[in-house]
Amino acid sequence: MVFNALVILGMAIPAAYLLTGWARDYAVRNGVLDVPNARSSHPKATPRGGGLAIAFVLLAGTTLLGLSGLAPRRLVVAIAGGGLLVAAVGWFDDRSSRPVALRVFTHLAAAAWAVFWLGGLPTLRLGNNLLRLGVLGDLMAVLAIAWLVNLYNFMDGIDGLAASEAVAVAATAGVLLATGGDTGLATVSLLIAGAAVGFLAWNLPPAKVFMGDVGSGLLGYVFGVSALYSERSGSLPALIWVLLLGVFIVDATATLIRRVLRGERWFEAHRSHAYQMLTRTGLTHGGMTGLVVAVDSLLAFLAWLCIRYPNAVLAIEAAALSCLALVWLILTERVLTGSGKSSALASNRPDPKIPGPRG
Repeated sequence: MVFNALVILGMAIPAAYLLTGWARDYAVRNGVLDVPNARSSHPKATPRGGGLAIAFVLLAGTTLLGLSGLAPRRLVVAIAGGGLLVAAVGWFDDRSSRPVALRVFTHLAAAAWAVFWLGGLPTLRLGNNLLRLGVLGDLMAVLAIAWLVNLYNFMDGIDGLAASEAVAVAATAGVLLATGGDTGLATVSLLIAGAAVGFLAWNLPPAKVFMGDVGSGLLGYVFGVSALYSERSGSLPALIWVLLLGVFIVDATATLIRRVLRGERWFEAHRSHAYQMLTRTGLTHGGMTGLVVAVDSLLAFLAWLCIRYPNAVLAIEAAALSCLALVWLILTERVLTGSGKSSALASNRPDPKIPGPRG
C-alpha cells in the first residue's frame, strides 16, 4: 500500500501541476476569465477553469486504478460515469453560464447514477447501531450527493480554499481507510489529494488561475460518492465524511438556509458565506484558508476518535457540527452588525480595502 501510495502521488501531483498550467494558458488565449463584479472577492480578471486538470487526473486516474485492479469496478464506474457529467456541465458553465435548471438536472442525474451502481443507501450506520431507511435512503443519497456538488462550488470563493480542503479531507480519509483495510477507496482518496496538491501550486494566494465549476463540482461529487461507497462497504461510515467536510457543509448549508428565510434569490451569486465575510473584514485569503485547514486538523482527530470509540459517534458528531454552526452564527452576525460594515455586507458591495483575488 505504501508503494502504491508513493506511485499514485508521484504521478498525480506533477500531472495535475502541468495540466493546470496548460488549462491556464488555454483560458487566457480563449478569454475564459473570471471578471470582477459586485459579488467578487478578487480585484482583477483571472483565468478560470483550472480545475479541468483536477478532472482529467481524477477521471483518468480512477479509470486506470479500476483497470489495474487497485480500485473496485463499481466505485470506478460510479465516479467516472457521473463525474464526467458533472465536470462537463461545469466546464461549459465556466466558459459561458448555463441555465440553473440544466445544472441541477445534470447533478441529480449524476448522483442517481452513483446511487444505482453502488446499490443505494438502504441503511445508515449510527455508531454501533443501524438505521434502516429503505427506498427513502436512496432518495436521501441522491439529494446529498447533488448538494455536495453545489456546496463545494459555493465554497470555492477565495484563493486556495477549495483545493486545500480537498487535500485535508482526502488525505485524512485515505489514512483512515487504509488502516481500516479498504485499500481500494484509500488509493482513490490519495489520487484526489495528489490532484488537488498539483492544482494548489497555481491557486495559492495570489491565485494565478481559479478552479472553476469543472473542478469544484467534481470534487464535491467524488467526496459524496466516496462516502456512499464506504458506508455500503462498511469501511468508513458516511457520518465520518460529514465530519471531515464539516466546515464546508455547515457554512454552505447555514448560508443557504439564511438566504431562503430572508426571501433572497438563493441561486444567485453572493458574498454572504462566513469565509467571504471574514476576508472582507481584514483576514487575508491565505489566513482564512490556513484557519480552515487548522479546523480540518481538529476534525480529523475527532474522526479518529469516532473510529476508536464507535459508541460515541453520534455524540462527537453532534457536538462538532453544533460548535461549527454556533461559530458560524456568531461570526456572521458580528460581521453583519459591525459598525460601518453592515450595509455594505447586506448589499454585497465589495470592500475596496480588501485585496486579493478569488480562489
